[in-house]
Amino acid sequence: MWKWEAEGEAKAVIVMVHGAMEHHRRYGWLIEMWRTSGFHVIMADLPGQGMTTRSRRGHIDSFDEYIIEVKEWVHAASSYNLPVFLLGHSLGGLISIRLLQEEKMNIAGIILSSPCLGLVNTPSKFLEFLAFVMNSIFPSFRINLGLTVEMATRNLNVREADVNDSLYVTRVSVRWYRELSAAMKLAFMNLEKTHDVPILVMQGGDDKIVNHKAVKNWFNHAPFSEKRYKEWPKLYHEIFNEPEREEVFEYAKDFVASQLKAIGYIV
Repeated sequence: MWKWEAEGEAKAVIVMVHGAMEHHRRYGWLIEMWRTSGFHVIMADLPGQGMTTRSRRGHIDSFDEYIIEVKEWVHAASSYNLPVFLLGHSLGGLISIRLLQEEKMNIAGIILSSPCLGLVNTPSKFLEFLAFVMNSIFPSFRINLGLTVEMATRNLNVREADVNDSLYVTRVSVRWYRELSAAMKLAFMNLEKTHDVPILVMQGGDDKIVNHKAVKNWFNHAPFSEKRYKEWPKLYHEIFNEPEREEVFEYAKDFVASQLKAIGYIV
């Protein structure tokens, strides 16, 4: 777990949860934007990704591993005695949703960036069958989901960096895929169990990875007292990496500022 402290007096803490295949180092720009705007940031690599144990890269035994891990990050953030906001991208967004369905966390607000609630291109029936069979006899068997750097963002600089990124996971286990699929279903099935916190969902309108219709459907049925949905028409999956990312960040920061004002914090 890493902590980046704000310049000057901090307003709140942002706990960030990255997406599938990637790691915290890809969020350097976003971390710096929050930090220089007066926010502490806490982030780490999810189990089986980034700088975690390489023997389990792309593998988990249970989706609960993610939930337990992120719960620890939120607890660490609470030590600052400041409002805590949870920002989850893609898989990180799904983890954040499942966390709120399983635990009552002291969170001032949540930001979901292209949350993984459905895939644009689902695996073939053969691959689904293979995953079903291998999950029982060889759960760590790795498969390629066919996701590419070009599908994630239009930002050429990010694409170039990702191609040469040795920490990027290229294959995932069949157990990982089965656990992801089950978690997406639970995110819809357990909607009524979701802890009620202010929420902002931001989605790329031209997302090549996550099905934006599934995200909007989940949002429409989500029982939150205060919720915002923002779709960015031309943006791909990684909205915080897109050429328009400064505008995306300002929108997210405005949401955080409005929540701080609502609870009486000076921003």
